[in-house]
Amino acid sequence: MTAIGAPRERAPKLPRAFWALWVCQLVNRLGSFVQPFLVLYLTQDRHLSPGTAGAVAAAVGAGSVVSQLVGGWLSDRIGRRRTMLIGFLGTAAALILLGSAGSLEMIAVTAFTVGLLGDLFRPAVQATVADLLDPRERVRAYGLLFWAINLGFSVSTVSAGVLASVGYSLLFWINAATSVVAALVIWRMVPETRPVLDEGPRRSLLPVALRDTTFVLMILIQIGYATIYFQGYSTLPLAMAADGLPSATYGLVIALNGVVIVVVQPFVGRRLAAFDRPRLLAGSMLLVGLGFGIGAVVHSWWGYGLSVVVWTIGEIGFAAVIGAVFADLAPVDLRGGYLGLAGSMSFGLGSVIGPLIGTNALEHLGATATWLACAVLGVVLFLAQLGMSPALHARANAAGERDPDFRRVEA
Repeated sequence: MTAIGAPRERAPKLPRAFWALWVCQLVNRLGSFVQPFLVLYLTQDRHLSPGTAGAVAAAVGAGSVVSQLVGGWLSDRIGRRRTMLIGFLGTAAALILLGSAGSLEMIAVTAFTVGLLGDLFRPAVQATVADLLDPRERVRAYGLLFWAINLGFSVSTVSAGVLASVGYSLLFWINAATSVVAALVIWRMVPETRPVLDEGPRRSLLPVALRDTTFVLMILIQIGYATIYFQGYSTLPLAMAADGLPSATYGLVIALNGVVIVVVQPFVGRRLAAFDRPRLLAGSMLLVGLGFGIGAVVHSWWGYGLSVVVWTIGEIGFAAVIGAVFADLAPVDLRGGYLGLAGSMSFGLGSVIGPLIGTNALEHLGATATWLACAVLGVVLFLAQLGMSPALHARANAAGERDPDFRRVEA
């Protein structure tokens, strides 16, 4: 049997349905105007206090944590295609309601709904890619989706600022329109790919997942990774401010993250597919930890810029391979649920734990200790991930053999 992740002389063409998903990711991110500017809209246009605006933004985050879990469960129960359509069309409606909500209670409810529906499509997209492609092609495919997300987001953050000067309501309507366009692409070009058992009822997700020791350990490792990663959006701006650097400088430095991804990822995507997946994942997490660790010895804009570039390179490797690794771990009949649970637990919890730990460490221990702790955690995750390699290789080899035992639902 050919080893998973072995180099190929010529990469095969990806199917039309994959490129439709790629377009959806790009269009969806091109119109992602509301969330980055939500706090400004609430404080400047609706005249809410910063604390209240922050609570509303937290409601969006709370919805997002639940969203991927629900999206994964739905994609296994009612199908990938229906889940994506519900997510995109529901998000469009929720955005319009949020933009027109009058009372604070309605704003909070619609904000949570935007978060709940906004990420519903993610596990369905990841599961569809795993359904469509040979395990050896998934790294390249997930890397291309990651690139589309960052390309769209890079453009949207610039254009949103211009549109906001015209009126915040325009952001809500255009964001909703792009969600509708994404739904139309899914409706016209993406077939249903959900595998179904030839016989017997579907299993429940949690009893299977919680007994899967390899899967649970991988989630714990990814929570550690997310804890480091989210320092870039919580602790980093505070550390730069403490060094006397203005907020505009932080904006330019963190923009390097998107620039590096957009420029570098297309050239390394196929090469990353040739690497051993567990080792690439381990090395990527180490690089992210060491990248943040650079913050312990720098105090200038270019030093922090170097830090961002280093951990972004690690992020590229991580993002390309992590979806493929979890797809290999997932039972075919629970693929959507596994991917949704992985996303919800890993980055959902990491997005809460990371900022809390990082900002408190910065306040009580100082910047040097905080950034050194990120580097140490990166080393720990590197060693833990390497220790998982035998189990991941065994599951990857099994993943290449089990799909013939299932049949696909016709479009």
